[in-house]
Amino acid sequence: MAGTMTRRALVGGGVFAVVGAGAVAAGVVPGRSRLKADLKDQYHAWFSPHPHIPDAPEGQIQLEQVRSQARGKTVDLFTAVPHGHGDGAGLPVCVILHGVSATPKDYQAFGLGRFLTAAVERGAPPFVLAGADGGVLYWEPDPAGGDDPQKMMTEEMPRWLAARGFDARRIAGWGWSMGGYGVLRLGEVQPGWLRAVAAFSPDVTHSASVAGDDGVYRTTPLGVWCGRSDPLYGDVRAFVAQLPRRPQVLSYGDGAHTRAYWDSVTLPALAFVAGELEKAA
Repeated sequence: MAGTMTRRALVGGGVFAVVGAGAVAAGVVPGRSRLKADLKDQYHAWFSPHPHIPDAPEGQIQLEQVRSQARGKTVDLFTAVPHGHGDGAGLPVCVILHGVSATPKDYQAFGLGRFLTAAVERGAPPFVLAGADGGVLYWEPDPAGGDDPQKMMTEEMPRWLAARGFDARRIAGWGWSMGGYGVLRLGEVQPGWLRAVAAFSPDVTHSASVAGDDGVYRTTPLGVWCGRSDPLYGDVRAFVAQLPRRPQVLSYGDGAHTRAYWDSVTLPALAFVAGELEKAA
Protein backbone atom coordinates (compact mmCIF):
# COMPACT_ATOMS: atom_id res chain seq x y z
CA MET A 1 0.00 0.00 0.00
CA ALA A 2 1.15 3.49 -0.72
CA GLY A 3 1.43 6.21 1.89
CA THR A 4 3.06 6.68 5.24
CA MET A 5 2.04 4.29 7.99
CA THR A 6 2.52 4.99 11.67
CA ARG A 7 2.45 2.44 14.47
CA ARG A 8 -0.61 4.17 15.91
CA ALA A 9 -2.30 3.79 12.53
CA LEU A 10 -1.68 0.08 12.78
CA VAL A 11 -2.61 -0.40 16.43
CA GLY A 12 -5.13 2.30 17.27
CA GLY A 13 -7.78 -0.16 18.32
CA GLY A 14 -7.59 -2.46 15.33
CA VAL A 15 -7.40 -0.09 12.39
CA PHE A 16 -5.24 -0.86 9.38
CA ALA A 17 -5.13 2.65 7.99
CA VAL A 18 -2.86 4.40 5.54
CA VAL A 19 -2.17 7.87 6.84
CA GLY A 20 -0.87 10.58 4.57
CA ALA A 21 2.37 12.30 5.53
CA GLY A 22 0.50 15.56 5.98
CA ALA A 23 -1.84 14.00 8.50
CA VAL A 24 1.05 12.50 10.43
CA ALA A 25 2.86 15.82 10.49
CA ALA A 26 -0.29 17.48 11.78
CA GLY A 27 -0.54 14.98 14.59
CA VAL A 28 -3.76 13.42 13.35
CA VAL A 29 -4.15 10.01 14.99
CA PRO A 30 -6.65 7.61 13.37
CA GLY A 31 -7.63 6.14 16.73
CA ARG A 32 -8.61 9.54 18.10
CA SER A 33 -10.74 10.91 15.28
CA ARG A 34 -13.76 9.83 13.31
CA LEU A 35 -12.88 7.26 10.71
CA LYS A 36 -13.40 8.16 7.08
CA ALA A 37 -15.42 5.73 5.00
CA ASP A 38 -12.35 4.56 3.10
CA LEU A 39 -10.49 3.81 6.35
CA LYS A 40 -13.50 1.87 7.57
CA ASP A 41 -13.44 -0.15 4.37
CA GLN A 42 -9.73 -0.89 4.87
CA TYR A 43 -10.45 -1.96 8.42
CA HIS A 44 -13.17 -4.40 7.37
CA ALA A 45 -10.95 -5.83 4.63
CA TRP A 46 -7.98 -6.39 6.97
CA PHE A 47 -9.66 -7.13 10.28
CA SER A 48 -12.70 -9.06 9.11
CA PRO A 49 -13.49 -12.04 11.32
CA HIS A 50 -11.20 -15.04 11.04
CA PRO A 51 -12.82 -17.85 9.05
CA HIS A 52 -12.31 -20.30 11.91
CA ILE A 53 -15.03 -18.98 14.18
CA PRO A 54 -16.26 -21.98 16.22
CA ASP A 55 -19.03 -24.04 14.69
CA ALA A 56 -21.29 -23.57 17.68
CA PRO A 57 -24.76 -22.08 18.07
CA GLU A 58 -24.96 -18.43 19.03
CA GLY A 59 -27.37 -18.72 21.92
CA GLN A 60 -29.43 -15.64 22.67
CA ILE A 61 -28.02 -12.47 21.05
CA GLN A 62 -29.48 -9.01 21.67
CA LEU A 63 -28.50 -5.62 20.31
CA GLU A 64 -30.44 -2.88 22.05
CA GLN A 65 -30.27 0.88 22.32
CA VAL A 66 -30.04 2.37 25.80
CA ARG A 67 -29.68 5.92 27.01
CA SER A 68 -26.35 6.66 28.67
CA GLN A 69 -26.40 9.76 30.82
CA ALA A 70 -22.65 9.42 31.31
CA ARG A 71 -22.04 9.62 27.57
CA GLY A 72 -24.86 12.09 26.89
CA LYS A 73 -26.30 9.92 24.11
CA THR A 74 -28.08 6.72 23.20
CA VAL A 75 -25.64 3.81 22.79
CA ASP A 76 -25.79 0.26 21.48
CA LEU A 77 -25.79 -2.49 24.09
CA PHE A 78 -24.87 -6.03 23.01
CA THR A 79 -25.55 -9.11 25.11
CA ALA A 80 -24.88 -12.78 24.39
CA VAL A 81 -26.07 -15.75 26.44
CA PRO A 82 -24.55 -19.16 25.67
CA HIS A 83 -26.77 -21.66 23.88
CA GLY A 84 -28.81 -23.77 26.27
CA HIS A 85 -28.93 -21.18 29.05
CA GLY A 86 -32.16 -19.41 28.20
CA ASP A 87 -32.14 -15.69 28.85
CA GLY A 88 -29.08 -15.93 31.11
CA ALA A 89 -30.92 -15.12 34.33
CA GLY A 90 -28.53 -15.25 37.28
CA LEU A 91 -25.39 -15.70 35.17
CA PRO A 92 -22.28 -13.59 35.81
CA VAL A 93 -21.03 -11.26 33.08
CA CYS A 94 -17.88 -10.42 31.18
CA VAL A 95 -18.07 -6.88 29.81
CA ILE A 96 -16.43 -6.19 26.44
CA LEU A 97 -14.40 -3.08 25.64
CA HIS A 98 -13.91 -2.67 21.91
CA GLY A 99 -11.04 -1.17 19.93
CA VAL A 100 -11.27 2.05 17.95
CA SER A 101 -12.83 0.63 14.81
CA ALA A 102 -15.21 -1.92 16.29
CA THR A 103 -18.57 -1.29 17.91
CA PRO A 104 -21.15 -3.61 19.48
CA LYS A 105 -22.83 -3.80 16.08
CA ASP A 106 -19.81 -5.83 14.92
CA TYR A 107 -19.86 -8.39 17.72
CA GLN A 108 -22.29 -10.83 16.13
CA ALA A 109 -20.27 -10.83 12.89
CA PHE A 110 -17.13 -11.37 14.97
CA GLY A 111 -18.76 -14.58 16.19
CA LEU A 112 -18.66 -13.65 19.86
CA GLY A 113 -21.86 -15.56 20.60
CA ARG A 114 -20.42 -18.66 18.96
CA PHE A 115 -17.13 -18.30 20.84
CA LEU A 116 -19.09 -18.03 24.09
CA THR A 117 -21.14 -21.18 23.45
CA ALA A 118 -18.03 -23.06 22.33
CA ALA A 119 -16.19 -22.09 25.52
CA VAL A 120 -19.08 -23.38 27.63
CA GLU A 121 -19.35 -26.58 25.58
CA ARG A 122 -15.64 -27.15 26.30
CA GLY A 123 -16.21 -26.94 30.04
CA ALA A 124 -16.16 -23.25 30.98
CA PRO A 125 -18.78 -22.30 33.57
CA PRO A 126 -21.56 -20.35 31.80
CA PHE A 127 -21.58 -16.58 31.76
CA VAL A 128 -22.86 -13.69 29.66
CA LEU A 129 -20.97 -11.36 27.34
CA ALA A 130 -22.09 -7.72 27.33
CA GLY A 131 -20.67 -4.61 25.69
CA ALA A 132 -21.71 -1.03 25.07
CA ASP A 133 -20.43 1.54 22.60
CA GLY A 134 -17.63 3.55 24.23
CA GLY A 135 -16.65 5.75 21.28
CA VAL A 136 -12.98 6.47 20.60
CA LEU A 137 -11.93 8.13 23.86
CA TYR A 138 -9.76 5.20 24.98
CA TRP A 139 -12.45 4.52 27.59
CA GLU A 140 -11.42 7.66 29.47
CA PRO A 141 -13.54 10.76 30.24
CA ASP A 142 -13.49 13.38 27.50
CA PRO A 143 -11.40 16.30 28.84
CA ALA A 144 -13.92 18.64 27.21
CA GLY A 145 -16.69 17.09 29.30
CA GLY A 146 -20.05 15.60 28.40
CA ASP A 147 -18.82 12.12 27.41
CA ASP A 148 -17.53 9.63 29.96
CA PRO A 149 -17.47 6.00 28.75
CA GLN A 150 -15.56 4.99 31.88
CA LYS A 151 -18.42 6.19 34.08
CA MET A 152 -20.89 4.48 31.75
CA MET A 153 -19.14 1.18 32.42
CA THR A 154 -18.67 1.49 36.17
CA GLU A 155 -22.00 3.09 37.07
CA GLU A 156 -24.55 2.44 34.33
CA MET A 157 -23.51 -0.96 32.99
CA PRO A 158 -24.16 -2.78 36.31
CA ARG A 159 -27.69 -1.33 36.37
CA TRP A 160 -28.34 -2.37 32.78
CA LEU A 161 -27.10 -5.89 33.53
CA ALA A 162 -29.18 -6.25 36.70
CA ALA A 163 -32.28 -5.01 34.88
CA ARG A 164 -31.85 -7.86 32.38
CA GLY A 165 -31.62 -10.46 35.14
CA PHE A 166 -27.87 -11.07 35.05
CA ASP A 167 -25.68 -11.28 38.15
CA ALA A 168 -24.24 -7.77 38.25
CA ARG A 169 -22.29 -8.60 41.42
CA ARG A 170 -19.92 -10.80 39.42
CA ILE A 171 -18.38 -8.94 36.50
CA ALA A 172 -15.14 -9.51 34.63
CA GLY A 173 -13.68 -7.46 31.78
CA TRP A 174 -12.22 -8.22 28.35
CA GLY A 175 -10.89 -5.81 25.73
CA TRP A 176 -8.56 -5.58 22.77
CA SER A 177 -6.15 -2.81 21.68
CA MET A 178 -7.79 0.45 22.80
CA GLY A 179 -10.22 -1.71 24.77
CA GLY A 180 -7.32 -3.68 26.23
CA TYR A 181 -5.99 -0.44 27.65
CA GLY A 182 -9.50 0.52 28.72
CA VAL A 183 -10.17 -2.67 30.63
CA LEU A 184 -6.85 -2.33 32.47
CA ARG A 185 -7.90 1.17 33.50
CA LEU A 186 -11.32 -0.04 34.66
CA GLY A 187 -9.56 -2.44 36.98
CA GLU A 188 -7.72 0.53 38.47
CA VAL A 189 -10.42 3.17 38.74
CA GLN A 190 -12.74 0.87 40.69
CA PRO A 191 -10.57 -1.72 42.44
CA GLY A 192 -12.28 -5.01 43.12
CA TRP A 193 -15.18 -4.38 40.75
CA LEU A 194 -13.79 -6.58 37.99
CA ARG A 195 -13.26 -10.12 39.20
CA ALA A 196 -10.79 -10.71 36.35
CA VAL A 197 -9.28 -8.75 33.47
CA ALA A 198 -8.40 -10.18 30.05
CA ALA A 199 -6.42 -7.83 27.79
CA PHE A 200 -5.59 -8.57 24.16
CA SER A 201 -2.78 -6.49 22.63
CA PRO A 202 -3.47 -3.65 25.08
CA ASP A 203 -2.45 -0.24 23.77
CA VAL A 204 -0.40 0.55 26.84
CA THR A 205 1.40 3.28 24.88
CA HIS A 206 -1.63 5.46 25.60
CA SER A 207 -0.52 5.99 29.19
CA ALA A 208 2.78 5.22 30.85
CA SER A 209 1.10 5.09 34.26
CA VAL A 210 -1.45 2.34 33.66
CA ALA A 211 -1.09 -0.40 36.29
CA GLY A 212 2.14 1.18 37.48
CA ASP A 213 2.18 1.77 41.21
CA ASP A 214 -1.33 1.31 42.55
CA GLY A 215 -1.00 -2.39 43.31
CA VAL A 216 -4.44 -3.31 41.91
CA TYR A 217 -2.92 -6.12 39.87
CA ARG A 218 -1.39 -7.68 42.94
CA THR A 219 -4.86 -9.08 43.63
CA THR A 220 -6.99 -8.74 40.48
CA PRO A 221 -6.58 -11.84 38.28
CA LEU A 222 -5.06 -10.74 34.98
CA GLY A 223 -4.54 -12.37 31.61
CA VAL A 224 -2.51 -10.74 28.82
CA TRP A 225 -2.25 -11.96 25.23
CA CYS A 226 -0.17 -10.38 22.45
CA GLY A 227 1.19 -11.57 19.12
CA ARG A 228 4.94 -11.49 18.63
CA SER A 229 4.47 -9.69 15.30
CA ASP A 230 2.27 -7.01 16.85
CA PRO A 231 3.76 -3.49 16.70
CA LEU A 232 2.85 -3.23 20.39
CA TYR A 233 4.69 -6.41 21.38
CA GLY A 234 7.71 -4.65 22.90
CA ASP A 235 5.52 -2.18 24.78
CA VAL A 236 3.31 -4.95 26.14
CA ARG A 237 6.35 -6.90 27.34
CA ALA A 238 7.67 -3.77 29.08
CA PHE A 239 4.26 -3.20 30.65
CA VAL A 240 4.11 -6.76 31.97
CA ALA A 241 7.63 -6.46 33.37
CA GLN A 242 6.63 -3.55 35.60
CA LEU A 243 3.51 -5.19 37.02
CA PRO A 244 3.59 -5.98 40.75
CA ARG A 245 3.20 -9.67 39.90
CA ARG A 246 3.18 -11.83 36.79
CA PRO A 247 -0.26 -12.19 35.15
CA GLN A 248 -2.04 -15.45 35.87
CA VAL A 249 -2.10 -16.00 32.12
CA LEU A 250 0.59 -14.55 29.85
CA SER A 251 0.65 -15.58 26.21
CA TYR A 252 2.94 -14.34 23.45
CA GLY A 253 2.07 -16.33 20.37
CA ASP A 254 2.33 -16.22 16.61
CA GLY A 255 0.29 -13.38 15.21
CA ALA A 256 -0.07 -9.65 14.77
CA HIS A 257 -2.51 -6.89 15.67
CA THR A 258 -5.33 -8.57 13.80
CA ARG A 259 -8.74 -10.08 14.31
CA ALA A 260 -7.28 -13.42 13.20
CA TYR A 261 -4.79 -13.44 16.10
CA TRP A 262 -7.40 -12.32 18.62
CA ASP A 263 -9.77 -15.05 17.42
CA SER A 264 -6.99 -17.60 17.94
CA VAL A 265 -6.78 -16.79 21.65
CA THR A 266 -10.43 -15.98 22.42
CA LEU A 267 -11.41 -19.44 23.67
CA PRO A 268 -8.61 -19.68 26.27
CA ALA A 269 -9.34 -16.12 27.36
CA LEU A 270 -13.03 -16.88 27.86
CA ALA A 271 -12.10 -20.01 29.82
CA PHE A 272 -9.85 -17.89 32.06
CA VAL A 273 -12.61 -15.34 32.65
CA ALA A 274 -15.21 -18.03 33.32
CA GLY A 275 -13.02 -19.74 35.90
CA GLU A 276 -12.44 -16.53 37.82
CA LEU A 277 -16.13 -15.64 37.75
CA GLU A 278 -16.98 -19.05 39.16
CA LYS A 279 -14.53 -18.49 42.02
CA ALA A 280 -16.40 -15.29 42.86
CA ALA A 281 -19.72 -17.09 43.34
